Amino acid sequence: MPQFAGGGNGINQASVEVAVALLFAAVGGLAIWEGSRLGNGWGFDGPEAGYFPFWIGVLLVFPSVVTLVRTLRDRSDGRVFVTWPRLFLVAQVLIPAVLYGAAIFLVGIYVASAALVLWFMRGLGGFSLRQAVPVAAALVLTTFLVFELWFLVPLPKGPVEHALGF
Repeated sequence: MPQFAGGGNGINQASVEVAVALLFAAVGGLAIWEGSRLGNGWGFDGPEAGYFPFWIGVLLVFPSVVTLVRTLRDRSDGRVFVTWPRLFLVAQVLIPAVLYGAAIFLVGIYVASAALVLWFMRGLGGFSLRQAVPVAAALVLTTFLVFELWFLVPLPKGPVEHALGF
């Protein structure tokens, strides 16, 4: 397994470059396909509906292919993109953030936000529940007052808010 300059193993840079190049090529290919389906020429009154998506797709695919070829040709350098311990640190923030985004649709933004603050304060910050619960409650209450009552901007609500009549 490749070594990191500071010591440690991880995901090598070539693998990440190949994955990102393939992802961008796939998105670009989809744009080219859809642009062609909609018509990517020039009509009597200007560009057809697929003109810009088609060329944006070309602009995505071309550098992706160049990156893919270059990376596969020079794959032997062994550089590490991220070490496993650092990837674990990123996952400690990324996974709760993704779950937070999904939870908003299930339990509403207020309960999800309180849970996220509690997770970060307890799980990553090491704060006690006695410290974390008031901060989470104050955040949720302040957000509710500002958006729902003062600015009259409705945010996604869940069963708790509905039970309270909001």
